[in-house]
Amino acid sequence: MIRLASTIARDLGAYRPLVYWADTLASAVLGWGALAALMLVPDLGGAAFAGLALVAVLAIYRLGSFIHEITHMKDEHVPGYRLVWNLIAGVPLMIPSFMYEGVHNLHHMRNRYGTVRDPEYMALALKPKLSLPLFVALSAIGPLALLLRWAVLAPLSLVVPGLRTALEARFSALSINPDFRREPVAGVARGRWQRLEAATSVFAIGVLAGVGTGVIPLRAFAIWLGVLSVSMVLNQVRTLAAHLWENDGAQMSITAQYLDSVNVPPPAMLPALWAPVGLRYHALHHLLPGLPYHALGEAHRRLTAGLPADSAYRDGNHRALAGVIARLWRTAGTRTA
Repeated sequence: MIRLASTIARDLGAYRPLVYWADTLASAVLGWGALAALMLVPDLGGAAFAGLALVAVLAIYRLGSFIHEITHMKDEHVPGYRLVWNLIAGVPLMIPSFMYEGVHNLHHMRNRYGTVRDPEYMALALKPKLSLPLFVALSAIGPLALLLRWAVLAPLSLVVPGLRTALEARFSALSINPDFRREPVAGVARGRWQRLEAATSVFAIGVLAGVGTGVIPLRAFAIWLGVLSVSMVLNQVRTLAAHLWENDGAQMSITAQYLDSVNVPPPAMLPALWAPVGLRYHALHHLLPGLPYHALGEAHRRLTAGLPADSAYRDGNHRALAGVIARLWRTAGTRTA
């Protein structure tokens, strides 16, 4: 499976800048445009408000999901993309790319995946059932937590001894492992971190100042928070279906890592909305992490056609989100993490 995957993907690894720019800019225009209409247009009817809210959530969720692509690409793959994405998404969503760069990559290290050193893994299938709804519910306060991190803690860390170290280690990574501590970064990455942190802090402080002075109406602020909150909840639900979360902390083989991950390929259509930007092929991504998102569909078709019926590849494919989460619910609480 691994040999064939590497062979068929040789001609699929080229990044197509036009695809990235068109998809990203369209998502930004749709998402921010719908959000602006929600905040600025008075007396929207219930149906119009609900429709615009749905567009805003899905488009902004898709826009934010490109942070995953940034962690795997080099600057020369799509020149200027990282900077523009941070300006139109990373800063206003308060998730600048450095929060994921150098973090997500650890999740793909063969000797880290599924262990206590993996920033993106918790053995959810081995934890009590109550941990699953709590895992999703906590994401709803994500926007408030980000406002606290950027508007309050970041400025304070410049004057409070020890806070800076704690902030960088514990609150500067998009991770789900509560025991993960981020190592300090240096060089070019350090400079990018500082610039993006300053920009995001200025943005967050500006938002709170605008609300406090009445420049930003409370209704508009609440709508902005609501759209961001729902998009984060949607991402957290998607995270539940990204893996089976059944590893007990031991190192895993590549095949075991693949089988613990989840594809939800066609003919299912809804994954294009709840697992955008190639995330519906999450297991395949772990098999071929260097492939850009627009190549994953073709890679999946080639693998499906080229592998025998009893290949382990097919065991990583699942029909729907509901089935994956139902399996997780059945397993949770039946073993000890």
